[in-house]
Amino acid sequence: MDDHTLFRQGLSYILRRFATYEVMLEAASGQELFAALPEARPDVVLLDLHMQDMDGREVSRELLEHHPAIKIIILSMDYSHDFILDLVKLGVHGYLPKDIDQRILGEAIDQVYSKGYYFDDTVAKVMRQGLQEAQKPAPRKTADPQLLNQLTEREKEVLVLLCQGHSSSRIADQLFICFRTVEGHRRSLLEKTGVSNAASLAVFAIKHKLLDIS
Repeated sequence: MDDHTLFRQGLSYILRRFATYEVMLEAASGQELFAALPEARPDVVLLDLHMQDMDGREVSRELLEHHPAIKIIILSMDYSHDFILDLVKLGVHGYLPKDIDQRILGEAIDQVYSKGYYFDDTVAKVMRQGLQEAQKPAPRKTADPQLLNQLTEREKEVLVLLCQGHSSSRIADQLFICFRTVEGHRRSLLEKTGVSNAASLAVFAIKHKLLDIS
């Protein structure tokens, strides 16, 4: 039995001890994972970057393209700057070390499920450094220094609340507006910022100092 099998089985055992989680499937390869998804339909996938037939980037890219409702948490011992930044830009919803504490693992799963993202202090630091250094060209809209000015004050309020994990219904109640108006602001934010998910909206909010993760 190899280390990857032991790790996967150990992780499955830990997750089954949480009363709020149900382990829908285990997969040793990308092929096994995609074959099981139509029936299992998990909300969150914990993904080891080192699989038998596909690397983590490839699996993540396929999941994001063909199963966008599934949230992805990467598990890896590689905490290098470029590696993390590449996967965050790809659109993964969380990035954790393999030696993570059980309590933090549960917190990460809960936040990815409710908020759409979870970044610990190390990943948050990498994100800040990456945004400051601008090592890779960003999409035109995101790089536009006037983009923040294109957002209305109400859109900025909705953006912050979305990044804090509030549902559209709760935002509507808090801002005294209707649910459909919140959904309209959400669509407008995605269009104006040129991103496609909550994790990328969080990156935008951090970059423009609307969301503090320090």
